[in-house]
Amino acid sequence: MNALHLATLDDLDKLEPLVTAFHSEQGFDTAEGHAAQAIAPLLEGSPHGAIWLIGPRRAPVGYIAITFGWSLEFGGLDAIVDELYIRPAVRRRGMGFEALNGVSRALKEAGVRALHLEARRSDARLQEFYRRARFVPRDDYMFMSRVL
Repeated sequence: MNALHLATLDDLDKLEPLVTAFHSEQGFDTAEGHAAQAIAPLLEGSPHGAIWLIGPRRAPVGYIAITFGWSLEFGGLDAIVDELYIRPAVRRRGMGFEALNGVSRALKEAGVRALHLEARRSDARLQEFYRRARFVPRDDYMFMSRVL
């Protein structure tokens, strides 16, 4: 099992390059300094989410960012996997799968009722990965966004 550590502000210098790499890989148009601005509140204990480092704390190979919400449908606290990233050189070794399962267990123990995520419709390999981690598509539902 790989290591999974709840990130703190002391981890910002290790986490920021990972987030920047993920955003670049995904083609997100994020400005310089965006990653630190988005990450810092979660590392300072914001109730809106948390980030876990994947791998050794001194040299993490990835991260998983979780944000929190409230669902009437699911009867309480729910969460979204906002980002999951593993460095390309160490992918397909089960670390992302273990991280999803580890975080899922911790969230369930903390009273979270459901964990959601989104995947590109065109990425069948990613969808299969999430299915193996026991995520299921919701028939007739589509995750939609409005940038404010």
